[in-house]
Amino acid sequence: MEPKKNPKSDVSRNSSLFFAVGLALMLGITYMAINYKTYDKSNIVADSLNLDDELEEEVPITEQIITPPPPPPPPPAAPEIIEVVEDEEEVEETVIESTETEMDTEIVEVEEVEVEEVEEDIEVPFSVIENVPIFPGCENEKGNAAKKACMSEKVQKLVNKKFNKDLASDLGLQAGKKRIFVSFKIDKNGNVVQVGARGPHPALEKEAKRVIGLLPKMKPGKQRGKAVIVPYSLPIVFQVQD
Repeated sequence: MEPKKNPKSDVSRNSSLFFAVGLALMLGITYMAINYKTYDKSNIVADSLNLDDELEEEVPITEQIITPPPPPPPPPAAPEIIEVVEDEEEVEETVIESTETEMDTEIVEVEEVEVEEVEEDIEVPFSVIENVPIFPGCENEKGNAAKKACMSEKVQKLVNKKFNKDLASDLGLQAGKKRIFVSFKIDKNGNVVQVGARGPHPALEKEAKRVIGLLPKMKPGKQRGKAVIVPYSLPIVFQVQD
């Protein structure tokens, strides 16, 4: 059986396409209608500014005031009359003679000047000196170490014998062991000089200096064959009884 209509004349065949196109047109018209704006013509200012005319500013004429110069200063006062008094005393002028010599002046030859050497006081500690000072009675000791030991022993014996041990009790010092640090120097002639002491009481220091002053003259110490000053120190220790 043959169909009655031509398939190409069927309108429903492109209905979806027509619907989409119509929908797009409606959306476009709706969007333009929403965004459409109108303005009130009465609020628009149509005035114009003409800048062709030049502005002429009138500058006021000022008058320059001339200040008169200050009056001149008054003339200086006339000086007082100064009397010139002649000096009766005559002043002798100092004549400075020239130090330059003339060609004909003979030049005196200067003899050789002898320069005397000044010996410096050199101090060498007792522990490192090459030749220790020799205490009387220690001459026969052999070697530097033996002479040092002999001297220390002789000094200790003299201090123990001459020092007044009862002095500490008389001063009212507390019982116990007391120390007095004594120092002195043996000069280049072997004499004991510059005696110093430091102890618990000035009276003990004075007694220690007195005892050290009793040391005899010694043979001076030597360093590299020359007599030098040798410092020496020792502690004096004693017990104070109740």
